[in-house]
Amino acid sequence: MSAFTNGDIFVGETLGTAALILLGGGVCAAVTLKKSKAQNAGWVAITFGWGFAVMIAAYMVAPKSGAHLNPAVTLALAVKSGDWSHVPLYLGSQLLGAMIGAVLVWLTYLGQFQANEEPTLGIFSTGPEIRNPIQNLLTEIIATMVLCMAILTQGLTVNGSLSGIGVLITAFTVVGIGLSLGGPTGYAINPVRDLGPRIVHSLLPIPNKGGSDWSYAWVPVVGPVIGGLLSGLLYKGLF
Repeated sequence: MSAFTNGDIFVGETLGTAALILLGGGVCAAVTLKKSKAQNAGWVAITFGWGFAVMIAAYMVAPKSGAHLNPAVTLALAVKSGDWSHVPLYLGSQLLGAMIGAVLVWLTYLGQFQANEEPTLGIFSTGPEIRNPIQNLLTEIIATMVLCMAILTQGLTVNGSLSGIGVLITAFTVVGIGLSLGGPTGYAINPVRDLGPRIVHSLLPIPNKGGSDWSYAWVPVVGPVIGGLLSGLLYKGLF
């Protein structure tokens, strides 16, 4: 992480995470909202939409900050390298970017949101199909470990980011996680991907938006954090 300046990390992670949430949250809005041409496109569209979101955002800012875009990835890399000096800056920039991205989703679909008649939290954040905190937490830990191990085992380039092929592999890993492991909880696998948009959802003036489900909000934050830390330890132990 030390290969990048503080300014580069802030700009790269804020911009990249905003792009990630704009495109990822955008596909959720497209599939969910009435008067959207993609309404009811389904789970496969959502999983591929998030995979492409990761790919585009990571290619966009990898030279700037390494394109972590996810506190779980940042923590896994910190455990692997032993360098924690930039972790707070990465995490703060990612949360800010996630909130900006969520606002951009709202602006993009403003007309659809204004005509909204149903709760909209699912566009912004994740939720379980069966509400069992322990099961939900384990699901998020396992899914996040798959993501982080896929990243850690590829290695990094000299400047501290994934190679071009590595970014593509990671994007397809996100698609695979969504298709295989996303069913129980909606696969947050990224604390700020869930928390930032949830905060924005609670603040936006969306008609009939429903609650922001803060009683569940800790699961998609704590689960990926644990998954990232365990991945770093597992990598150090095995590799």
